[in-house]
Amino acid sequence: MSESTEQLEVWCAGEDWCPVTSTATLIGKKWHTVILHRLLANGPLGFNALKEEVGGISSKVLSDSLEDLEAKQLIERSIISEKPVRVEYSLTEHGKSLEPVIQEMAKWGQEHLTAARDKESSIA
Repeated sequence: MSESTEQLEVWCAGEDWCPVTSTATLIGKKWHTVILHRLLANGPLGFNALKEEVGGISSKVLSDSLEDLEAKQLIERSIISEKPVRVEYSLTEHGKSLEPVIQEMAKWGQEHLTAARDKESSIA
């Protein structure tokens, strides 16, 4: 981690299992890693473009997820003063630093997962 990036505060900082638990808590919600993955792949995106990139997410869930990720200092919301004014979401340095984790998750999924025959046989 670069020295210019402040560490995020977590509640269990002294425990040996804490880094895994805290990281999972930060990115573990259903859509969080997908949103981070799309921002890593595409760079800053407006709300509607991000909704389209994520696919299958409702506007309410996306809005709530973006607020949560912003509160966790993984993304930032910028108001772009164009006509009309628009909002753009981008990764913070903390968010960008998750790239190797998310890439490894994608790699693992490509190697170990396949499409389910039907919904009942799916692990998700």
